[in-house]
Amino acid sequence: MHGRVLPTALGLKIGNPNLNVLGFSGDGDAYAEGMEHLIHTARYNPNIKYFVHNNQVFALTVGQSTPVTEIGFKDKTNPVGVKFPPLNPIKLMLASGATFVARVFADVKQVEWIAKEAMKHKGFAFVEILQPCIIFHSDLGYKDKTYSLEETGHDKTNYEAAMKKAEEFDYNTANKIPVGIFYQKERETFEDNFEQLRNLKKKKIGWREIRR
Repeated sequence: MHGRVLPTALGLKIGNPNLNVLGFSGDGDAYAEGMEHLIHTARYNPNIKYFVHNNQVFALTVGQSTPVTEIGFKDKTNPVGVKFPPLNPIKLMLASGATFVARVFADVKQVEWIAKEAMKHKGFAFVEILQPCIIFHSDLGYKDKTYSLEETGHDKTNYEAAMKKAEEFDYNTANKIPVGIFYQKERETFEDNFEQLRNLKKKKIGWREIRR
């Protein structure tokens, strides 16, 4: 399902809107071949939680660059180094209409906390996990550069403030890396828009009923 996690997750949600649906991707499939699915899922706002494990390389296919690899990174497909600026996934998700946008470092406590917050949110929750690859991408010292948005009093309901915070980290000029919830807002979900799905939610159907 490389790049196709979100349409599969949305299909599950349409089949049974009472399910808690979680999707997991790497930065390669999420931001490359899966980009169109990511943007439109954020726009549709289904009650799905999506976790992107970002190590800035295609780690499972021996370290090629991804859309978020920093300028200058060298690999077998870029022997003279990456020449193009990386995407900013946080800004992209904010602009695409995601109602829960967050980033954490690959720390057990951070991941556990953000997963709980994402699960409580009604709507599409996007969580990026900065996760260095110790084999194909050297440690850039991200952990020591992170700081908590919550501890600085960031207003997660303020879209403009979220965009400003998103600009602090672009994979090339990171002095500080904000982690936590950038933005959270309640709005109508994908399921709310369709009578058939609203009725299924009321029935609380399970897998046995679907099989019939």
